[in-house]
Amino acid sequence: MQRILIVEDNKTLAKLIAKKIKSEINMEVDVAYSLQEAKLFIKMYKYFLVLSDLNLPDAPNGEIVDYALKKENRVIVLSANVDKNLRKELLSKNIIDYINKGGINDINYIINTIKRLQKNKEHTILVVDDSMVFRKQMKRMLENLFYKVITVAHGEEAINLLHTKINVSLVLTDYHMPVMNGIELTAAIRENYNKNDLCIIAISSNRDEEINALFLKEGANDYINKPFSKEEFSCRINNSIEALENIEIITNSANRDFLTGLYNRRFFFKDVQSYFDEAVQDDEYFAIAMIDIDHFKNINDTYGHDSGDKAIIDFSELLRANTHHHDVVARFGGEEFCIILKGVSSSEAKEIMEKLRSKVERSITMSDKDEEIKFTISIGLATQHEDTLEATINQADLYLYDAKNSGRNLVVSN
Repeated sequence: MQRILIVEDNKTLAKLIAKKIKSEINMEVDVAYSLQEAKLFIKMYKYFLVLSDLNLPDAPNGEIVDYALKKENRVIVLSANVDKNLRKELLSKNIIDYINKGGINDINYIINTIKRLQKNKEHTILVVDDSMVFRKQMKRMLENLFYKVITVAHGEEAINLLHTKINVSLVLTDYHMPVMNGIELTAAIRENYNKNDLCIIAISSNRDEEINALFLKEGANDYINKPFSKEEFSCRINNSIEALENIEIITNSANRDFLTGLYNRRFFFKDVQSYFDEAVQDDEYFAIAMIDIDHFKNINDTYGHDSGDKAIIDFSELLRANTHHHDVVARFGGEEFCIILKGVSSSEAKEIMEKLRSKVERSITMSDKDEEIKFTISIGLATQHEDTLEATINQADLYLYDAKNSGRNLVVSN
């Protein structure tokens, strides 16, 4: 488990921050009240983050910050000192942030910052600049915020990298670059990625307001003027990433089933339609399966609706585990599910569905009262397409009807 070290001689405040972190974040927390104690902890453990006061009984001049950084720790400074020169001096070091110790709102800010840093590890940022010095500076600052960072020297290199389908969340681009400037790069990226897929932030010392406007018109999410403060830079990067995450949450809410996390019926028809058209045109093999949990009403009546939901969730996990990541698995409603198996022959599709049926038959779901719930599924499988997607799904549905009428726990196909 990851650990956080709090270095603070105010024991009441230290315990309050530690309690708040433990209650809201799944991390171990150690507390040191002096530089000497902090050194012992840092020697013993590797820390995700060090939250440190500046003035300690045995280190009144911020020595703890230099020591923690020297030992390759990421540091957030906590201080009641509002001196601007001191703040500027500390931010020039490789610390993450400088937070005032003013009250409960500041503690909440600390908690939110830690949560943000944890999420940052999931994101990759692409830095595009022809200056090696600037690329190294940006890489250092971004990695200190826990982002994964890729750097390239010009726009064409960035486009080629994005074509490899590497999962980049944000592109940070300079304006003046050889071959392709930042505005041209932004326009080229937006041909394939919209603002819901990838953020673009332009950074430039150019003071021409028209340049700023052109960046935004071509699809940049934000613009940062050089020179900039570390705090401004961090806030703008984090805000753009957070906006991207919020869009993903909203999109998932619209496209996914709330209980299982599988795609919903609406998304299935929207997403699969284009694949269906292309697959039919290219004579690509695929199959569509309609699946129903047998006698599901009896599960609800016998064990309760909460246990019925648990059975649906367990079955959803089996669906995920027994299909390929490029297949589309959806819950159409209640105990009814639909899958499109991409790039499989008729015999392969039948084998996949038969294995799924067999695994479900052998699986056990535990009820809320620790009772074993066993259930089976019936599957209708269309391995030959009809004229339309809807007609093909209806054909699979007819096979499902036949499976149920033939005794259930069966795969019926053409």
